[in-house]
Amino acid sequence: MTIRPSIDVATRVSPALSAVIDRLVNDPDREQPPQTLAEVRGVLLERSARVGNRDIEYLHPQEDSSLLGELDRLIEEYGRDAAAADFVAARASEGLSRLIQAALDDIRFPRAPTLGGLRKAMLSGLTARLIGTGALDEDDEGVLLGEIDELIREYGEDQPAEFLIRFE
Repeated sequence: MTIRPSIDVATRVSPALSAVIDRLVNDPDREQPPQTLAEVRGVLLERSARVGNRDIEYLHPQEDSSLLGELDRLIEEYGRDAAAADFVAARASEGLSRLIQAALDDIRFPRAPTLGGLRKAMLSGLTARLIGTGALDEDDEGVLLGEIDELIREYGEDQPAEFLIRFE
């Protein structure tokens, strides 16, 4: 039985390293995706040793050493066998990020919206309003509702939505 850390370790990882780990762990082209921090480190070292094969690189050469250093610190703190997926920070899609930002800007929300509050606002017309202004595509409505439901299942209705905004 694996003991999970009592803190949200994904908040202790830089967005760049979180994105790299996410791509590696969820890469459909990998026969055996890395499952632990040590395996992620091995893949990154292997990739940085392959000079000239730019097709499979996820990292800019200047980021290589800083991300490996950060990964080494995580391994030192959490162990080589820590589950790599635990270090991937959850982020909302672009469409859901727009909904969260609209809710944050809406004076009708007495405080920062939670995932549950955002879902209620979506069902009460927030999504339709953003579709009407052209900020969201009409086809995304069902997908966004499914995404918020999945985030609620994973984090609970009381999770502040603001921290899931994806800035790109």
